[in-house]
Formats: sequence, C-alpha cells, structure tokens
Amino acid sequence: MLHMHLSSPAPGQPDGAHVSEPPAADREPVTSRLNTDVPHTARIWNYWLGGKDNFAVDREVGDRVKGIFPVVIELARADRLFLGRAVRHLVTEAGIRQFLDIGTGLPSQDNTHEVAQRVAPEARIVYVDNDPLVLVHARALLTSSPQGATDYIDADLHDPDAILRRAADTLNFGEPVAIMLLGVMHFISDDDELQQIIDRLLAAVPSGSYVAVANTTTAVNGAATAEAVRVWNIDAQPKLKLRTPERIARFFTGLEVVEPGWVSCSRWRPEPQDDGSLPAEVDQWCGIVRKR
Repeated sequence: MLHMHLSSPAPGQPDGAHVSEPPAADREPVTSRLNTDVPHTARIWNYWLGGKDNFAVDREVGDRVKGIFPVVIELARADRLFLGRAVRHLVTEAGIRQFLDIGTGLPSQDNTHEVAQRVAPEARIVYVDNDPLVLVHARALLTSSPQGATDYIDADLHDPDAILRRAADTLNFGEPVAIMLLGVMHFISDDDELQQIIDRLLAAVPSGSYVAVANTTTAVNGAATAEAVRVWNIDAQPKLKLRTPERIARFFTGLEVVEPGWVSCSRWRPEPQDDGSLPAEVDQWCGIVRKR
C-alpha cells in the first residue's frame, strides 16, 4: 500500500543505493508536502502493522476502521507476508533479478529488496511511492547490497510513463522485470484508466516478466469489508475502490497465471501452520501473472 537516488551515496551508504528525485524543476522540499492533518494509507497501514511512523490522524482512522472490522489487522499482515512469499518465488523459481515495486508504503521488515537480495545479492529494485514520509524513510532504510541496486522514485501510479522513464536509470527493460502492484490498484477508481496503466506497464517489459497483484475485495467478509471501506473513504486519502476477484483477474486477461491462481493473500502458497490447517482467508485478493 505501499512502498534511493542521490547524485552520490550518502555517508555509509553502499554505492548501489540511491534515491531518485524528480527533475529539478519539479522538486519541492519533501517536508512541505507532508500533511499531518490528512490521514494517508501508507501511515495507516504502518499503524496496523505495529509501526511508529504515523500521526494521530492516521491512528484515529485506523482505530475507527479496526473498530468495525477487527480482521483488518490480519488482512494487513497477510498482504505483507504475501509480499515476501511472492518475491521469494520470483527470485528462486522464476529467476527474476529486477523488481519495480509501485506503492511501496513505509519501509518495514522484509522489504522487497531485502527478500530478493537475501537470495540474489545482485538483484536491482526500484521503489515507487508518492507519500513524502515514505521518501524520508526510504532515503535512510531502503539501501542495497553492494552487488545490486535500489532506487526510490517519488511518483504516482497515475503517471506510468514517468515511472518507467525514471526506473530505466536502474532497471534494464530488455530483461525480465517483476512489477509489484500490492495494495495500490484499489486506489485507482476508474477501471478503464487502471487497465490503460497496467497495459502501459506490461508493454514496457519483455516476455518472461511478471506482475504480482493484491487488491481489496468483499469476497470473504462481504458487508463488513464494504462498511470498513466506506468509513475509510470518509477521511483517508487516497480513496479505495473495492473490486470482485473476477474483475481483478480480468485486468490481466491473456497472461499466464501462476499457481495457485487468484486467491486470498493468506492462501497464496502459505507457510504450513502448526496444526496443518490453512490460514483464514482475508479480503485482500492476490495473484502472480507472467507475460508470455
């Protein structure tokens, strides 16, 4: 939900880690864009996951949603655990060494580059988010192994061309790339616009590339999830759009779906539980698709 390029590495920072800023004409001080009066998705999720990088306004909305939908904590955790399993699959089984993680969110444990570079230190990762607090933390925490590279792009999914143009400084789009769209598609409310964005991203990567997806749905808890999203959308930014599992899958028609297909985040190749049972489903639907 989210999610580096300095002209020279910061003191103590590996050469492979930098933070990518917008062109000079488009830049403004990050702190000037940090609005602590409006709750923001990245900070609310950080609060739900037990983090401390949030403000009172974020905790207020987080508590309000949690009060009517307590399983949101399990949903947030399941989404985060899916990220780790997806990245490990893409690195170890699919051989991917490049990641474009859009909607990074605030750095937590087992970020994309940490999971990927644990297996493949040469992996290259570009993070994309538009929350200034994420940028501040990305500068300090999202640092690469010496063999690989990490980059942070301050950009918005609504502008995929800008993302692709700046990601090309770090990623080689002639080689397969895994595009991570976890907890970010549901912030694009117009289905046609979202389809155009997905098509543009896929057009930029070669055969053998992948897309990992997670989007909120009401398939499990129905009206309870819908009410939680209604409360979320009163104050939080950006607004969230619910979609059915079938609609989520349709955005990727024609692509090869990796087993086990489109499922709850908690059910995508889960770690075995002590009693051998499957984890409970959550209203965050996910899947990984491959471009032929």
